Amino acid sequence: MKVSGFSFVRNAIELHYPVVESITSVLPLCDEFVIAVGNCEDGTRELIRSIKDPKIKIINTVWDPTLCVAGRIFAQQTDVALQHCNGDWAFYIQADEVVHERDLPVIEDQLRHHRDDRRVEGFLFNYLHFFGDYHHVQVSHNWYAHEIRLFRTGLGVQAWHDAQGFRRGGRKLRVAHSDASIYHYGWARPPRYLHRKGRAFAAAYAGPQAPTRTIDENAPYPYGRLWGLRRFRGSHPAVMTERVRTQDWSPYRTPPAHKHDRIGVQVLSFIENRIVGFRIGARRNFILLPDVARRQTALAWRERLSRHSDPSTSRRAPAERRSEALSRAGT
Repeated sequence: MKVSGFSFVRNAIELHYPVVESITSVLPLCDEFVIAVGNCEDGTRELIRSIKDPKIKIINTVWDPTLCVAGRIFAQQTDVALQHCNGDWAFYIQADEVVHERDLPVIEDQLRHHRDDRRVEGFLFNYLHFFGDYHHVQVSHNWYAHEIRLFRTGLGVQAWHDAQGFRRGGRKLRVAHSDASIYHYGWARPPRYLHRKGRAFAAAYAGPQAPTRTIDENAPYPYGRLWGLRRFRGSHPAVMTERVRTQDWSPYRTPPAHKHDRIGVQVLSFIENRIVGFRIGARRNFILLPDVARRQTALAWRERLSRHSDPSTSRRAPAERRSEALSRAGT
């Protein structure tokens, strides 16, 4: 059983992507790692070569500006890397995603367990979305909780839309759960790099005719109200230790700037996280096989949150906080 890791990247240094940490986090599980490196201006290609692992295969690409509409360039670059994968399984990891080392044997066990079950076309991963810094995760309604990151090759699988997930001939993949998590650090970077990321994403989604977005990297970044966050009490992947240790910024509240700043979204998020334990009406880019993955229920969602974050530090009702304060006072 051969596993091919794959990804794509462009200007990782300029945009502060943890691409080295991303690649090295999954290398122990992979027999090869294919990465499509776009036309960079900052030494990203040399940075990846500095890992000096013979498993890594760099595919040099040039981004087609006509595909910079609705993020289609991301899917196209993902498919370029996928086409060079020679494994039985393909493990996708984006340049701002990292896998914890404790999950590697879990993933390997799942691969072996389902290797001969052809019903299982791929595996689903939990998502931890770090927001603002390395110490808080987003649990609001509009942040996706699961996505496919590992699937069988030879099925004609392609990246879907902007490469958030994958489909087979337009059909959703049938998946089991990997029991592992993806640590997503896309929103955990210094404010000036978030400004740069915003400009880069605007160019990738707005099309080649869109005006160039000017930014002041020293201006306050619009983090929004910082609602829907929970304090992260777990451990980060070992490869992220240095980045976490050297964090030299803190997020700050600004006027509403994101979907999760809306009152309606926060009310729905409270119901999901505190009462029902699952995402209401969430768009699923997968078909979860019921007889091989029954744990994706309310209890599984709550278990993931309790394992990786401390609910006691989340936003709570005043009455709940008062009750806790009286209890501590012995009243």
